[in-house]
Amino acid sequence: MKKILTHPVGMVVFALFTTLLWGSAFPFIKKSYELLAITSSEYGEQLLFASYRFFLAGVLLLIVSVLIFKQPITLKKRAYAYSRLGFFLTFLQYVFFYIGLSLSTGVQGSIIAGSTSFFQMLLAHFRYEDDRLNRFKGLALFLGFTGVILANWPQGSAGVTFGVGEILLICAMISGAFANLIAKEYSAAYPVAPMTGWAMVIGSIGLFIAGAVLNGQWFPFHFTQTTAWMLFYLAFLSATGFTLWNLLMKYNPVSRVSLFMFFVPIYGVSLSALILGETIPPQALLGLLFVVSGILVSTYLPVWFQKRS
Repeated sequence: MKKILTHPVGMVVFALFTTLLWGSAFPFIKKSYELLAITSSEYGEQLLFASYRFFLAGVLLLIVSVLIFKQPITLKKRAYAYSRLGFFLTFLQYVFFYIGLSLSTGVQGSIIAGSTSFFQMLLAHFRYEDDRLNRFKGLALFLGFTGVILANWPQGSAGVTFGVGEILLICAMISGAFANLIAKEYSAAYPVAPMTGWAMVIGSIGLFIAGAVLNGQWFPFHFTQTTAWMLFYLAFLSATGFTLWNLLMKYNPVSRVSLFMFFVPIYGVSLSALILGETIPPQALLGLLFVVSGILVSTYLPVWFQKRS
């Protein structure tokens, strides 16, 4: 597995597949909210829905760990590490994200979601001596974030504001970036699948308690076959996406993998158009070009300069 994930082609393919899974979450969450009648102001129901999703994802991962990977899922001597990861990866990130998104707009949420790469690479710069920011990584970040902004920039009379919602979304991205670095470090000592599964289960319990307190009910939803399958798919993409991402982070430098997170909001815009029938903004293709350019700059420009020198 390490050989595949560290190979240039293998790393790109798995990174693109993982971000595609995460990008597909946007339209499926939006459609689930519509079918379950969850409004933007119902924070409790949003957190409860998230808790169901991540609890199911965690349980699926733990089952796979035992039946397929033959890895132990005991919590002995690992409870603190898994709980710490679950706090930042699942609980704190998604409390900030769901409440922040309800106070912001989908457009600005997508733009800010693209900042995860920046925070992840910035934290790695101070945390790892062999993963410092340089001019190539800085240019790649600039191109990638510019692409996300272009792809999601509001059209017509819609404007961009900055307030409590946007601050909470930024906090969510910082929490997610920090969690990815924690996962990278823990993956050296613990198997990735059980670690990710327990982090989701433990974090989902916190989301469930917070959602129930805010909502006043434990199980307010009436699931149909359609909404149940949507919940299962969201759980599947979370379990698969986070496991693959943690494996990529384990075997590759943070800066090399982080840039691919710019694809998440790009995929989100494109898949929302395909699945929900929304219009793809014409600037989305230009944004995609910037994102791809950023990754090429970070990957190949240093090699070109090295050969020239």
